Amino acid sequence: MSCAFTFSKNERLCDRALISVLFTKGRTFYESPFKVFWADVRDHAAKPVQLLISVPRRNLKKAVVRNLMKRRIREAWRKNKLTFYSHLEKQGKGCNVAIVFLGKQALDYADLEPIIIVILQRLIQENEKIAG
Repeated sequence: MSCAFTFSKNERLCDRALISVLFTKGRTFYESPFKVFWADVRDHAAKPVQLLISVPRRNLKKAVVRNLMKRRIREAWRKNKLTFYSHLEKQGKGCNVAIVFLGKQALDYADLEPIIIVILQRLIQENEKIAG
């Protein structure tokens, strides 16, 4: 995989139809302070995973803080995604993922990265349950 530690445009989930399917028919789990929605995708042309990150205004009022949280989540995902990506490539599948931050205050990167790693491991486990 070339450019393994990047987060490019085609890795972002932007298609409204796919997003609505993900939130209505996708599977979910909680990993405090996150709620994770995910769904298998059969036609994954460019990347095995497309990611959506959401930080609602209800919990973090200031846009500066919301954007900071999105940047931190994106960075933690970018640095730790390889095991999940390689797992999906072995299975020949794709996955759409939405990570929704439910916390009442912003987390430091040092606190956030281990949670993202747990989310990635949990996605691998959930994916194996479906496949097996």
